Amino acid sequence: MSDPPVLSVEDLTVTIGTRRGPARAVAGVDWSVRAGETLALVGESGSGKSMSVLAATGLAPRAARVAGRVHLLGTELTALSPDRRRRMRGRHVGFVFQDPMTSLNPVLTVGRQIGEAAEEHLGLTRRAARDRAVELLDLVGIPSAAGRVDAYPHQLSGGMRQRVVIAMALVCEPDLLIADEPTTALDVTTQAQIVELVADLQRRLGTAVVWITHDLGVVAGTADAVAVMYGGRIVEQGPVDAVFARPAHPYTVALLAARPEPGAGGGDLATIPGSPPSPLDLPAGCAFWPRCPVRGDARCAHELPPLVPVSVDHHARTFYRPPREDA
Repeated sequence: MSDPPVLSVEDLTVTIGTRRGPARAVAGVDWSVRAGETLALVGESGSGKSMSVLAATGLAPRAARVAGRVHLLGTELTALSPDRRRRMRGRHVGFVFQDPMTSLNPVLTVGRQIGEAAEEHLGLTRRAARDRAVELLDLVGIPSAAGRVDAYPHQLSGGMRQRVVIAMALVCEPDLLIADEPTTALDVTTQAQIVELVADLQRRLGTAVVWITHDLGVVAGTADAVAVMYGGRIVEQGPVDAVFARPAHPYTVALLAARPEPGAGGGDLATIPGSPPSPLDLPAGCAFWPRCPVRGDARCAHELPPLVPVSVDHHARTFYRPPREDA
């Protein structure tokens, strides 16, 4: 029997109140991630991937109404008080966000910022927390960690600041690491270093990772499973190799076609015409229908397609019902 998920989300729905009415940011989402596994959430901006994770971990905006079931290490987070949820999240979940400068306090040394979490959640003394900070800075590959522990964020490069944020996320040795577009603001070489760092730390610590990204190259190189989101729903999910080899939803096909290929020359990249739908005005059927290059089934415009099996653990939300690989 496989180990239970570190984090599981069932029928998660997030509705945000706005002056123009309710906006459905996430609708009926299910996913899970196990220890040592990386799940990639993929989609364009506004697809609901980040909001689903924020809502699952209790960090959704105050105006959001969250429904569904979320279990962290077997405990239903939605049943906990805000204070107990905060403590459980702080002890068991680490976050790495897109821009390290928004995660770091410019007037505190990096060692102090790492140490604060160790004092709060592990009960360490200030001296022990400083030692822990040096240990973590060394773990994430910052040279001369004992000297860098007293540096301020502005004294470090972008890549080093992101390593500091990763060290902060790992201070409590979390069971789950959530990486939300952590390499977008970095140059290509530093991006590759950060991706490899997270993968190496995962191998050494056995941490579950949820990687939120629009970069399919990162997904191909790091993830075990992928969930493709559009209009607040998952439109395709399964093992990375299966989804990349045999994409079944037209949106997944379009995303893969728009991916730059090494050695392909300087020609124009494929694009997806149109724009993602507004969560204030989602179509009744498939949200991708107005942009879909296929549009062969009129039901797509007014009826929500079901998730149908493509192969083992590989499903797509479509009426086209591709023949099963294992049929």
